[in-house]
Amino acid sequence: MSSGFLFPEILKPGCCHGDHHRAASFETERVALLKFKQGLTDPSHRLSSWVGEDCCKWRGVVCNNRSGHVIKLNLRSLDDDGTHGKLGGEISHSLLDLKYLNHLDLSMNNFEGTRIPKFIGSLEKLRYLNLSGASFSGPIPPQLGNLSRLIYLDLKEYFDFNTYPDESSQNDLQWISGLSSLRHLNLEGVNLSRASAYWLHAVSKLPLSELHLPSCGLSVLPRSLPSSNLTSLSMLVLSNNGFNTTIPHWIFQLRNLVYLDLSFNNLRGSILDAFANRTSLESLRKMGSLCNLKTLILSENDLNGEITEMIDVVSGCNNCSLENLNLGLNELGGFLPYSLGNLSNLQSVLLWDNSFVGSIPNSIGNLLNLEELYLSNNQMSGTIPETLGQLNKLVALDISENPWEGVLTEAHLSNLTNLKELSIAKFSLLPDLTLVINISSEWIPPFKLQYLKLRSCQVGPKFPVWLRNQNELNTLILRNARISDTIPEWFWKLDLELDQLDLGYNQLSGRTPNSLKFTLQSSVCLMWNHFNGSLPLWSSNVSSLLLGNNSFSGPIPRDIGERMPMLTELHLSHNSLSGTLPESIGELIGLVTLDISNNSLTGEIPALWNGVPNLVSHVDLSNNNLSGELPTSVGALSYLIFLMLSNNHLSGELPSALQNCTNIRTLDLGGNRFSGNIPAWIGQTMPSLWILRLRSNLFDGSIPLQLCTLSSLHILDLAQNNLSGSIPSCVGNLSAMASEIETFRYEAELTVLTKGREDSYRNILYLVNSIDLSNNGLSGDVPGGLTNLSRLGTLNLSMNHLTGKIPDNIGDLQLLETLDLSRNQLSGPIPPGMVSLTLINHLNLSYYNLSGRIPSGNQLQTLDDPSIYRDNPALCGRPITAKCPGDDNGTPNPPSGDDEDDNEDGAEAEMKWFYMSMGTGFVVGFWGVCGTLVIKQSWRHAYFRLVYDIKEWLLLVIQLNVGRLQRKLNLGRSQHHT
Repeated sequence: MSSGFLFPEILKPGCCHGDHHRAASFETERVALLKFKQGLTDPSHRLSSWVGEDCCKWRGVVCNNRSGHVIKLNLRSLDDDGTHGKLGGEISHSLLDLKYLNHLDLSMNNFEGTRIPKFIGSLEKLRYLNLSGASFSGPIPPQLGNLSRLIYLDLKEYFDFNTYPDESSQNDLQWISGLSSLRHLNLEGVNLSRASAYWLHAVSKLPLSELHLPSCGLSVLPRSLPSSNLTSLSMLVLSNNGFNTTIPHWIFQLRNLVYLDLSFNNLRGSILDAFANRTSLESLRKMGSLCNLKTLILSENDLNGEITEMIDVVSGCNNCSLENLNLGLNELGGFLPYSLGNLSNLQSVLLWDNSFVGSIPNSIGNLLNLEELYLSNNQMSGTIPETLGQLNKLVALDISENPWEGVLTEAHLSNLTNLKELSIAKFSLLPDLTLVINISSEWIPPFKLQYLKLRSCQVGPKFPVWLRNQNELNTLILRNARISDTIPEWFWKLDLELDQLDLGYNQLSGRTPNSLKFTLQSSVCLMWNHFNGSLPLWSSNVSSLLLGNNSFSGPIPRDIGERMPMLTELHLSHNSLSGTLPESIGELIGLVTLDISNNSLTGEIPALWNGVPNLVSHVDLSNNNLSGELPTSVGALSYLIFLMLSNNHLSGELPSALQNCTNIRTLDLGGNRFSGNIPAWIGQTMPSLWILRLRSNLFDGSIPLQLCTLSSLHILDLAQNNLSGSIPSCVGNLSAMASEIETFRYEAELTVLTKGREDSYRNILYLVNSIDLSNNGLSGDVPGGLTNLSRLGTLNLSMNHLTGKIPDNIGDLQLLETLDLSRNQLSGPIPPGMVSLTLINHLNLSYYNLSGRIPSGNQLQTLDDPSIYRDNPALCGRPITAKCPGDDNGTPNPPSGDDEDDNEDGAEAEMKWFYMSMGTGFVVGFWGVCGTLVIKQSWRHAYFRLVYDIKEWLLLVIQLNVGRLQRKLNLGRSQHHT
């Protein structure tokens, strides 16, 4: 609302000088302004014009054009003033001498947490007061309630919630009743939680036309509206207040409401409930309540149901005003109604992140004023209608994360002359790409895109030629687009200045020139292609450089740290890089992730981080040919979370400086030649460790007891070393292997020996629970505490010198899949409880002194390989041939000698008949079903369509639910931090 509209008499500046009999009054005002200036800090000299006798010429001072008195003080800090251009200091009482002041604007300055002066409540002629964003703090002085002439009050974002947390009386709304003339009220960010119970009653007594109370901690949204003066209310903003209720009916009964924002709350129930029912909807339309609404924002709530009836009724208005519809991030579903195309004034439609199904209605082409259409993250499917191409005012189109099918051609884009943003993407990297972008190489688009995102849809095999005139692009994403081509020369000559380039997961080849330009903090991803040649080092503005899984060769440029100083992510893994690690990497003070694994690097790891502050959290140099000792400078990485150095030729003892890395989660040093004792400080200084992998080294001595204190550890791999002594009895204290992790977390990529083979884990690594102490010189008993680890999946203690018995309650490990106790000196019977291991699929109890009958039942019956129990002469029973005492009277073991030959002949005959019967049954069954499908085309299409639909449905449900859960978790975290 403009101040000129509020106060037409101040459109022209006056003068501080009038007739002589008024000179004294004017001098008082001039002196008052100078005293006010003296109390302020003005680092950019904004008030340098406040000199001389004519104060009406001073910056920000406006006088009445008739009386000459100062009536307006506008010292708002503009965006171009910058941080150093903001006024601060104290507000002088001298403002009280400006008797005719009716407009005071000190917004967007920095008063550094001082309180709003109480005396402002004595400026009785004020009609406009704006202190928003000026860094005031403390409670709102109730004296502001004395400003009975005030029309406009804006205290937005002035409040620092943590400055005065103990003042129980802060920010009630009792004082507001005195503002009997108020039309505009904005208290965004002010803590009004103390007024939750009565806020609506308080504001309803005012003749408001605009009410802004977002992020105020109100929590209570009353079900009914008290008798009020809100009949003139045109704008209502109540977002981010944590309302946990349905939308009350009274909101849509405000007849003059033009703008409504209830976003980012916990509003629930069917969206139709907000209108009571269809009949009420019709009544509201006839009253004009819905027809006047221009902006409706209900995003980021828990609303459900369909929107068809609401859209049908609203579209029936004689002159529907709706311009902006935002229902994103809810639980809405059903089809988008055809009547959506009747809302001819729509400029923005945001329905992202819901559960809408079906295709986009063809009537979308009627929305000729539409500028934004966001339908991403739904369950919409089918083909994309060509009528989209009629929206010549459309600027942004995002229909990502929906399982679209069919072909998109230039006809879909033909008249989109204003299009700047186009996003059609799926997160999935599955090979089944159901949407094909088939645009003629001769077509010249009528638009100039700035943002293009085509991910997991088929664009190739050729690089899209229709991009050759798109010289305004700043974001280009063609990820997993089945492009098998070289990047054409014309692309490098477009003279683009990009903030994101993502051509990952294609089959692009050739060399990449260094000619591309990038904006500040830009990112480049060319991962999983076939690019070759030397590493491209682009603009110094690039912060994320992802070139992994290509064929780049040669050394890493020695001056990479100087040429790309903004790098925060450097991924060069799975290439053919050689040479040594450049020391200039240590100059990248903003580097967070360094991954140069799976190359052919040689030499020692230089002291990269000596004395340089850094943020490095992820270092992966595994699978190279690095040698020498681990430098002590690694201890400077105080933010380090992942350290992966496996499969190199590193040697020596672990430097004690490593214990400074107290935040480390994954420590993988396997496959090297590290020696000495395993440091006890690993258990003392790395309390958050998830994974400790030291296998295939030369460590000796005993396993430190301190490792038992690592309550988050779920993978412990010390195999293939020279460890001795007993397994600590406290190993059962590793509680992470006895508790369930309910949410996804990233723990890097790791190779784990499970089920007798090495498997690589990445996305589900957090679910793997494993202990591998094999191939050492450990002795003593198997600790009974191991059986406390109820979620353990792999236990490998093979090739040691363990004695005693297998723990009786080994069956408590009911999630165990791999158990290898072979090549030890264990004795005694196999515990009967082992039949409780219903998930066991890899078992090895060979080469020691077990005795008695082998237990049978459950999963053990399927493990019928005799080698599992090899070289245990005192064992008997199936699946080995040795009989147990009494077996002759019961079910015999497999016979031997001549009888065995006879039985084998009979069994062979039986098997012949079995295979003949099975073959006949297969032929009849196969042609009974498949023959019909071959002959009957309509049945064949229906059958394969059903199979395809079931597969797509399953994949979609899994993908959407995982994505929705992650977004809800992120939302909850951001809400918590707010």
